[in-house]
Amino acid sequence: MRPKIYLFGDSITEESFCDGGWGASLAHHFSRTVDVVLRGYSGYNTRWALKVLDRVFPPEKEAASGGATPLAVTVFFGANDACLPDRCAAFQHVPVDEYKHNLRSIFSFFKCAI
Repeated sequence: MRPKIYLFGDSITEESFCDGGWGASLAHHFSRTVDVVLRGYSGYNTRWALKVLDRVFPPEKEAASGGATPLAVTVFFGANDACLPDRCAAFQHVPVDEYKHNLRSIFSFFKCAI
């Protein structure tokens, strides 16, 4: 199995595989040597990302049988978390203290699970 780079984030990550996108550039640069794995979810904030983490990334047993620890993991969330609470996208808003806690939880997941 090839080593992996995981890209995890919101629409900025999801759209990174469009023509000229940074995800597509990574995949091209590492072609035939590293698998670039896209896990981008348009509209997601850190609160929602925490709810899907264990479903979109393999448990430790599966990761261990499928190859080594990833070479890198990117985590790009924040644009949706920063939506203003008094506007039409208020359902995406995450207060700063919760945002910090959510990011720490996401990073902890990757340190322990992958």
